Amino acid sequence: MRAPGAALLLVVAALAFVLAGPAQAELRISDLDVFLNDFDITVRVVLLGTIPPTFHEGLTSGMPAHVRFTIELWQFNRLWPDRLLTTKVVERSLAYNVVTKEYKVTPLKGESWAPYTTRDLRDAQRVLSEVRAVKLTASTTLDATEVFYVRVRAEAALNGDTSFFARLAGTAEQTTRQSDYRTITRIQ
Repeated sequence: MRAPGAALLLVVAALAFVLAGPAQAELRISDLDVFLNDFDITVRVVLLGTIPPTFHEGLTSGMPAHVRFTIELWQFNRLWPDRLLTTKVVERSLAYNVVTKEYKVTPLKGESWAPYTTRDLRDAQRVLSEVRAVKLTASTTLDATEVFYVRVRAEAALNGDTSFFARLAGTAEQTTRQSDYRTITRIQ
């Protein structure tokens, strides 16, 4: 009779361990701005909580932190599944040099600018977390009467590992946000 009680206690303890987990960084997208102008569709994204407290020890010991933005343009369909039109991926890396005590933000994918170096973690975090003027597509390629929206998925991780186990250990986070519905034509 004691075996089922012990097994139940073990299951409850394991469940409490999984649910408690480490303190979450609460990675979130604060600003998602979509600009539909006469020439192209551009997106601006600001991410909060890119360097949570669980990343600090790994970052200061030399492990790089990676942030990946997956920006998708979707066409809304009323009775059918929505259609994915285009996807852009922007990936950046933050590394700490222990000798010079400098943070270096480097674009890895989707951008081409010179690496940014600073001694201030907050400044490096600002550069790492803000994506400006990502051009998704030309607005002439879209139907002016259709409804569109942008969905952004952001992932932050040490060493670029965004697996389930890394998120469970607190060394990776991810979040998603969707914009409002938009049309190309102006409605007065």
